[in-house]
Amino acid sequence: MDMSVRIILVRHGESLANVAKFFAGHTNVDLSEKGYMQAEMTVDYVLSRYTVDKIYASDLLRAYNTVRPAADRLGIDVIPDRELREIFAGEWEGRSFTNLQKTYPADYAVWMNDIGHASPTGGESVAHLWERVSAALLRIAGENPGKTVLIGTHATPIRAMQCMLSGKTPAEMKDTPWVSNASVSVVEYVPDPGEKTIPRAVCFGEDGHLDALKTVFPANV
Repeated sequence: MDMSVRIILVRHGESLANVAKFFAGHTNVDLSEKGYMQAEMTVDYVLSRYTVDKIYASDLLRAYNTVRPAADRLGIDVIPDRELREIFAGEWEGRSFTNLQKTYPADYAVWMNDIGHASPTGGESVAHLWERVSAALLRIAGENPGKTVLIGTHATPIRAMQCMLSGKTPAEMKDTPWVSNASVSVVEYVPDPGEKTIPRAVCFGEDGHLDALKTVFPANV
């Protein structure tokens, strides 16, 4: 019996913070109107290709509401999980990207140029987020042997996991691109004979299904 776990990571749809161009972090903003449309399109895409057994999400509205349409269609619950949240941005929470460049030039320069070693001023380090999200996905995989799990999460967690699963170090995370809103990434967790669970990247950042509704971060993020 195949006990591999397929995890489908979906970055949240366009949020009100994306529209206003500010750093949301743990700030609990919802999706924009376009974000809700993207969520429906992504759920169509996922459910047409996969049989989803379980759904988890960051407990922040923008991620939770991106995968909620799948839960509604399947008649199951979304399990909220704080460990799937975006990075806690400390003093950067709610500030525009332009303001961050002006107010915190040194810390924000590290974010822009060496994100794997960055820490938002007064907030969580990317290194801590890397460990937090990696542990959460491994735990979820362990809870769901042989199943396909849909997860709603955020840009920095997905970027960190893409870097890790590409065999790269945090120092190389700067070369890993952001995925677009409501894009789909797939990871498989395969048990090995030594009873370890080995993650394997299948794809990252699939967004062709969004067509003209595709949205991305501005250049100064």
